[in-house]
Amino acid sequence: MGTAEVVQQARDIELPRWAEDNLALALVLPGLFFFLSFVAIPLVYLIGLSMTNAALDNMFRDAPGLWGTVFGEAEFVGFQNYANLLTDSQFYRSFGITWLFVATSVVGKVLLGVGIAMVLTHHWVRGKRLMRAIVILPMGLPAIFTITVWRGVFSSAQFGLANQVLGAFGIEPIAWFSRRWMTFLSYNVAEMWLAYPFMVIITVSALQNVPTELHEAAKVDGAGFLSRFRHVTMPAIKRPVLFASILTAAASFQQFLIPFVFNRGGPARANELMLLYGYREAFEFRAFGEGSAIMLTAVAIIGIFMIVAATKGKLAEGAHG
Repeated sequence: MGTAEVVQQARDIELPRWAEDNLALALVLPGLFFFLSFVAIPLVYLIGLSMTNAALDNMFRDAPGLWGTVFGEAEFVGFQNYANLLTDSQFYRSFGITWLFVATSVVGKVLLGVGIAMVLTHHWVRGKRLMRAIVILPMGLPAIFTITVWRGVFSSAQFGLANQVLGAFGIEPIAWFSRRWMTFLSYNVAEMWLAYPFMVIITVSALQNVPTELHEAAKVDGAGFLSRFRHVTMPAIKRPVLFASILTAAASFQQFLIPFVFNRGGPARANELMLLYGYREAFEFRAFGEGSAIMLTAVAIIGIFMIVAATKGKLAEGAHG
């Protein structure tokens, strides 16, 4: 029996009426189960936790009733934790350094990704397919592995690759993780490395859709490389690059592993990005209620950013608009 006959027989099978009526529900239920288990229920719990004074000394004590089962002896404090953030200098420091990190890392990722994509699509380059496969190889590596390697690169120890390169040019070694802006720079480099393959994939796809006739016409008119890039290439790839930039900006805002693995957001909490700030408040300083409020504030900021970006960037119309 051939494949066509098997497919036709499968199509001819009549399902019971109850199965036909509930087929759509049955297909949705697995996804709904995982959504409730890993997103909705934890989020609702986090909202409740953020409105308590839950801490190590009262979170895990036995207390009567359902409230005690869920929150121990923690007391309901309403929006007090959110109000406390408004007077917490570390919140403003974390908020500011997070947005600065988002801005600088996105610019770096766009420049690096577009630059590499331009090289990989140039007619002078040979072996483009092999080079593209090599370029996107970092996407296949676990993020924690890549970040740990970059931590070694910026290590102040003798084997630190960054300091070895500087030493080759006669520059004194740098204590990367003891100086605020050197640490911030190392965060950006690692973030660029993690995200550039995605930017390259999007940009290469966009560049391949730019009509060669436009470039040829521009050359006939005497336009140089920079002029063609500005007036021909950039308008053609603007939407896809904007699409990728917004997504990577949201990812940068949620960055946790880089500062955590590198130096816990130091020195002296100066580079503590928002998710790390919330994590440390909850799990190092044992202020679970305040940590939950910080995390939900970060979620709200990311949500607002994505709504505004999707609206202004018209992402709903697709990356290639």
